[in-house]
Amino acid sequence: MPLTGVLGGARDHAEHMLGVPSTYGVLAEAEAAAQIVQAAGLDAGSPFGLAVAQGLTGIEQLPIQQQQQLVRAAARRYAITAPSRTPAAPATAPRRPAPGRSR
Repeated sequence: MPLTGVLGGARDHAEHMLGVPSTYGVLAEAEAAAQIVQAAGLDAGSPFGLAVAQGLTGIEQLPIQQQQQLVRAAARRYAITAPSRTPAAPATAPRRPAPGRSR
């Protein structure tokens, strides 16, 4: 199956795989495509731009093994650069001076 066929299915499975509403699946697909194009050493620009489409067209001309290697490389790269999902520490209120003291 060509790379774009696999990516096309990503939007349909984003809700189950990523826990995001299905309407956001296209965003997950676009980000994945951009990551794969960047893993190939190409400039992706915007995930919705022409550079990603052109990059994917070139990648699809490669042997399947190379396409798979690029997908794995993109996944590793994304795992390293993705923002952490740990919750932020709760904000604390600014300290007030003790009663009877002036600043």
